[in-house]
Amino acid sequence: MPMYEYCCDACGHTFEARQKFSDAPLTECPQCQGSVKKLISQAGFALKGGGWYNQGYNSSTKPAACDAAGSSGGCAGCPKASNE
Repeated sequence: MPMYEYCCDACGHTFEARQKFSDAPLTECPQCQGSVKKLISQAGFALKGGGWYNQGYNSSTKPAACDAAGSSGGCAGCPKASNE
């Protein structure tokens, strides 16, 4: 369920409420029972680490091969040995 942020017009109290999309917006401050308005909040979405962005786009530079490049014990990023 999404979190919504509200601010009281009377006392200035700011609070969050977890509500369903189908729920009606809150109208009363939990501290002073004054009227509240729903605030526009920053979304809690961030792309971190690897994932689709790093995997879906080619890099302009090639990654450096490890010391085991070409041998049968190479890592997954190493080119395959020609004798296999």
